[in-house]
Amino acid sequence: MILSKKWLADYVKLSMSTDELTERLTLTGLNLEGVETVGDDTVIDLEVTSNRPDCLGHIGVAREIAVLWDEKLHQPDPQPKATGPKNSVSVEITCPQLCSRYTARVIRGVKIGPSPDWLAERLRSLGIAVVNNVVDISNYVLFECGQPLHTFDLGKIAGEKIIVREAREGEEFTAIDHKTYKLSAGTCVIADAERAVALGGVMGGADTEVSETTTDLLIESADFDPLSTRTTARTHHLHSPSSYRFERGVDPEGIDWASRRCCELILELAGGELDGGPASAGRSGEATESPEIKLRFPQIPRLLGIDVPESEVRQILTDLGCRETHHCDHCVKVIAPTWRADLTREVDLLEEIARIHGYEKIPEDGQVRMAPSHRSHEDIVLERVRRVVTAAGFDEAMTLSTVEPELVDAFRPWTDAAPLLTSTPVLRRANALRQSVVPSLLGCRKTNLAMSNRVVEQFEIAKVYLPRMGQLPDERRMLALASGGEFLAVKGVVETILTELAIALPLTVRENSAPAWLASSRAVTLHLGESQLGILGELSSEALDQWDLRGPVTIAEIDLAPLLDAAEWIPRAVPFTTYPPISRDLNVVFDEAIRWADVEQIVRTEGGELVERLAFMETYRDADRLGAGKKSLVWTLTLRSAKGTLTSEKADAVRDRIVAKLAKDLGGELRA
Repeated sequence: MILSKKWLADYVKLSMSTDELTERLTLTGLNLEGVETVGDDTVIDLEVTSNRPDCLGHIGVAREIAVLWDEKLHQPDPQPKATGPKNSVSVEITCPQLCSRYTARVIRGVKIGPSPDWLAERLRSLGIAVVNNVVDISNYVLFECGQPLHTFDLGKIAGEKIIVREAREGEEFTAIDHKTYKLSAGTCVIADAERAVALGGVMGGADTEVSETTTDLLIESADFDPLSTRTTARTHHLHSPSSYRFERGVDPEGIDWASRRCCELILELAGGELDGGPASAGRSGEATESPEIKLRFPQIPRLLGIDVPESEVRQILTDLGCRETHHCDHCVKVIAPTWRADLTREVDLLEEIARIHGYEKIPEDGQVRMAPSHRSHEDIVLERVRRVVTAAGFDEAMTLSTVEPELVDAFRPWTDAAPLLTSTPVLRRANALRQSVVPSLLGCRKTNLAMSNRVVEQFEIAKVYLPRMGQLPDERRMLALASGGEFLAVKGVVETILTELAIALPLTVRENSAPAWLASSRAVTLHLGESQLGILGELSSEALDQWDLRGPVTIAEIDLAPLLDAAEWIPRAVPFTTYPPISRDLNVVFDEAIRWADVEQIVRTEGGELVERLAFMETYRDADRLGAGKKSLVWTLTLRSAKGTLTSEKADAVRDRIVAKLAKDLGGELRA
């Protein structure tokens, strides 16, 4: 926000130096960006945070100065005299969610001409172009109070009718920059009886702009939805001082004040007659009163570390515009002013006390009571997951939550619903909220390989957004892996995560229902108990070609919700057994269709608590030795008893029981 010191002096006494002024404002949250001399004026550039739109006008900053230096604020009280007939303009709002209030005043018989020197100089000091007296006045009021206004040539408003509505899909609009924009449905427009004449909260139209031939004016003052304004400005790259303020919210009680102030100055500098009464629609002129906020006096030393006298606390809140509704020996209750929408909680009032009383008065060794905090269950689990994955050689990636729509369609392991789309792409064409993190990781992999990074092992923990009819999307936190390693290596990483989290539920692997992009022979779905855990597989040759990737790529995507539910997050010590293990190598011939997951399940079930480790070794195929359609699976089985030394005879008995069950259920034949 750029401010003229001479302009500020109209509203508050400035007895301090510029250095003292800027230093104190910086200490209270309005950081200094720079100071410049323009003619005989001093221009101050302040950084205004998004929660303080009340300081986006000279009066708002003057109000802060008045509180800090205990000065009186001199704010004009505009009372323009209506000497013309009753206002004949009608106003209608058909989209109250986009515009909550709209007022229109009419002045007839104005004379358009140059602005007086004092007005032109003030605008030029802020870097604002001077146009004519009427347009300059609307800009002046904007920078005076922070409420955007717009002036229309009433003679070009068809039917003297204003309709605030949503744009029709594909509707065209020519702005005052004389460029034509194609609008999308949902955009807020100001229309007359025939066409759109302005983009709500953003910019006026060329068809109704004030020119030298204008004699009758319609002065708009309104309240447009911040999100709608921001979306429209970003979509069409039409950022303006008006959109900047509407995006942050305006004072609902300042709407009529700004309209009256603008009319008063136009009557004074451009002549004309003001029609009786404003035409308006939407909520009434008086805003809904904010709820009471209670400030407990003992909270001041507890959170600020210093004592502030109760009388000073009450005075600060009153000076800031709060209305006191209750006071006793332990608390004060107030209602925040309409221009301070950021004051909603006790802690907000505490912050106001601190910054007005002076942060510099709080000693560095102030006695602020501290309470130890602890990490949540989710934080602990995610830290363990990261530790396992990084120990396995993976680097963590951070990618955007939006991708191109075709990437959502190509890989969707969690839902078939159409993706949610953003109105403005974060990157070019990336306007779909992702339903899988895998495409983002593959994009990272492609970029790294193109830059000759040969080892690219990446993971990401991020949310996906699964649409639900009539509800907010299902936001699920996922762990995604993209590796140049083989299928079993990535499966081992997943199994290690389960071990690290001490999850007792069994991990089962199913070869059906694998999504597209994955090779049919190396793609599985993972299940933890009865819950689907995720997918694991190697990319198909078609997917590798699509991403221009060389060499095999194995991906996995794990839903972290089942892990969070099943994880044993309090470490427990388990005594080591002192008895030795016994290993047996098995080589069993099966039909080609038999899956290792089924073999593994039988081995663990039949071996029971004696199975300490099961390590798959290899798959061997030889039609001459094994027969057509046959394969040999080789693995090592490690057995150990916690109750005593395991004999070779008992180990052989366990092995024989396993082999017999494999033969019965899967047709397996022991080869060696």
